[in-house]
Amino acid sequence: MAGESQDNVWPLPKFYFKVEVDGGIAASFQEVSGLDIETDVYEYRHGDSPDFSTIKMPGLKKSSDVTLKKGIFTTDVQFFEWFNEIKLNTIERKTVTIMLLNESGDSEIVWTLANAFPKQVQGTDLNSTSSDAAIETLVLAHEGLTISTP
Repeated sequence: MAGESQDNVWPLPKFYFKVEVDGGIAASFQEVSGLDIETDVYEYRHGDSPDFSTIKMPGLKKSSDVTLKKGIFTTDVQFFEWFNEIKLNTIERKTVTIMLLNESGDSEIVWTLANAFPKQVQGTDLNSTSSDAAIETLVLAHEGLTISTP
């Protein structure tokens, strides 16, 4: 009705976030995607089941790769240097924390990637007829995603 106050429960906006990487790597990212978790589903039916259908059971959990995009700045090659450390299955794995922030800058939801390492670093495309910013893409593989609230 007119004149009533509106509730103050609103979804958080997705444009205010921060990414922290162990080991002092810090950057401001334009976009983060791939914060997905899913589980395999196994179907099974034992031989003396009276039902003429299978049952579904949860299997192993899996997480997708996380993609981060950011602007390229002069002398900013820290992710490429991290990627270049890969030698014969050895790489320094890091914990990556992605925080969705409220209007005060405090974290509301935290996604933590365990044992993350760069799977791909993609430089920008170059186009002489465009005035867009140069954007670098970093794809991280990891061994698990946890979600928490402070």
